[in-house]
Amino acid sequence: MNYQLICSDIDGTLLNKNRELSEATIKEVQRLSHIPFVLISSRMPKAMRHLQDILGNTTTPIIAYNGGLILNNDTVIESTTINNTVLESIIEKCINTSIHLSLYHADEWYVPSLDYWAEREINNTKVHPKVKSNSDVLETWKTEGKGAHKIMCMGDEHEIDFLYKTLEKEHDNDIILYRSKATYIEISHRAISKKTAIETLINHSYPHIALNDVIAFGDNYNDIEMLKSVGLGIAVANANEEVLKIAKKVTETNKNDGVALALKNLF
Repeated sequence: MNYQLICSDIDGTLLNKNRELSEATIKEVQRLSHIPFVLISSRMPKAMRHLQDILGNTTTPIIAYNGGLILNNDTVIESTTINNTVLESIIEKCINTSIHLSLYHADEWYVPSLDYWAEREINNTKVHPKVKSNSDVLETWKTEGKGAHKIMCMGDEHEIDFLYKTLEKEHDNDIILYRSKATYIEISHRAISKKTAIETLINHSYPHIALNDVIAFGDNYNDIEMLKSVGLGIAVANANEEVLKIAKKVTETNKNDGVALALKNLF
């Protein structure tokens, strides 16, 4: 098979134990520079661009927010945000809990305080948020005609579990929930996924490529649909059981340069 596009998840897949790009990974991506290497993640664009800089593929499109925002350089190919009425409902449900809500729109990231959860995400993504209450962000976005590309809920596992079940029951037609960790819920618009984002990107930027010409790497629940739909869906060995079951191929763990090893063996 003549694969013509490579898409890779970032956290738990592409980055090593230090949440960095290893020399082996950089070398393989640069060796295959004739094939577009697209970062596809729940991260915000700002948390992806520094990785593009290191890889040397800054002109390649990126897919942020699990497909909620697709960019070709600074040109927006597609943007899908969560309705503010849903955001308002989520904010209300988190009042009187210990749950931290991070709100994202394009390269804007707002946190209610620089607490444990905010500091953890700063460490993970190398991006710094602005401190602003969730209700103030909501009012500003209503005025500016904006919505959230992603909502991140972080906190006590039991509170997160209760919130997940409540949101799933009340807003199932509006949003999709990803339990990336026991203490995390990542929330996106129901209409988007990594699979639909790749399809949109192909139609816009690579019309000569079919979905079957794509290789994709992933490790988590939000990667399943993508890995099932592309020509070759590869899971890293540390992936969730559900991901390992549907993957067409399994490579080494992210800590052992699984993406680099697979690319080296395939090309």
